[in-house]
Amino acid sequence: QVQLVESGGGLVQAGGSLRLSCAVSGSIFKINRMAWYRQAPGKQRELVATITSGGSTNYADSVKGRFTISRDNAKNTVYLQMNSLKPEDTAVYYCSARGTYYPELSEYNYWGQGTQVTVSS
Repeated sequence: QVQLVESGGGLVQAGGSLRLSCAVSGSIFKINRMAWYRQAPGKQRELVATITSGGSTNYADSVKGRFTISRDNAKNTVYLQMNSLKPEDTAVYYCSARGTYYPELSEYNYWGQGTQVTVSS
């Protein structure tokens, strides 16, 4: 069993900041890529940011320079620092953890349950 628990969402005014966390627990062998996605009402889920186990990051153009993804490998936790938030950042944010898990030791991508971020204008 593997669980991803997200926290840190909420309501913030435009220009404000939030920090999301996602802790992975369970039968983990190794987590390779961790990522944040988001889905706004009526829209498809989109990739926000990714980070590899070595710390390489990638961002969607819409969040570059405002969001920072980081991870603590010892805690199997990924973070998303969101600054200069805009109303268009309003969405449910999901974390994912792609890696190798027991007992099959095959690669799989697990998802969190999502956390709501609402940015008011």
